[in-house]
Amino acid sequence: MNKSLMKSRIFTFLAFGLLMYFFVIPAVFTHNVVEMKKDGLGDKISSLSVKVWNYYNKGAYVSPTVPKDVAGDLKKLIDEDMEVGVATTPIWYVALEAPNYPKESFPNGIPVYYHFDGFSGDVFEMETINHFIGMDPMDRGAPYLRAAAPYALIFVALIFVFYMLFNSKILDLLMLIPVALPVIFLGFYAYWLYWFGHHMHQWGAFKIKPFTPTVFGDGKVAQFTTHSYPTTGFWLLIAISILSLLAIVSKRKALKAQEK
Repeated sequence: MNKSLMKSRIFTFLAFGLLMYFFVIPAVFTHNVVEMKKDGLGDKISSLSVKVWNYYNKGAYVSPTVPKDVAGDLKKLIDEDMEVGVATTPIWYVALEAPNYPKESFPNGIPVYYHFDGFSGDVFEMETINHFIGMDPMDRGAPYLRAAAPYALIFVALIFVFYMLFNSKILDLLMLIPVALPVIFLGFYAYWLYWFGHHMHQWGAFKIKPFTPTVFGDGKVAQFTTHSYPTTGFWLLIAISILSLLAIVSKRKALKAQEK
């Protein structure tokens, strides 16, 4: 086998492995877990979904409001009616510092983590603050995209599989999707931040003018300080993007060599 073609397949396989482990598997096997909990159907969640959710939430952020003996156990969280987030690797996070959330109780502020398929972290606390300034609940943001996320991730995984097995110009073009994943996520994230900041309601206790929340870095909203930065999942997307680009370049080099 051509050396460059072998490299292409290795790069593709590595990107495929990262996507599957950190995004596809948890998204597929825990799909609708958060919605089922909200709808009072926690007892209908399959044992497999519970195991996968528990596995992927080892080491994840735990709110100070969650008892230690309950944290990381989906069944216990549901039984105690505690907040449940999605299980995929978080891509971006926003932490908010407010006077009524002292450092000794909330050393990291009020963090919310953004995933392809939903949210995790102190979502309830963040929603309370958002309501205070007249902002919509986070569920209003990209509902169809979040619902479609598991299927979109499976589609990208299939692109990798076919790219390893076949040579096609169409597959070369499709491989640009995983190359662009970090940009795609940031694009949607920035758009919805803009949308939330420009669709404020008058029922907010604290009236502020339309604004665009900080996409990257530190910001200020009323008396609140915000921090918005990439987290683990974003760097994984960068790795998947680079590996995908290397796979394309290597395969093109191999095919050119075969034409000679």
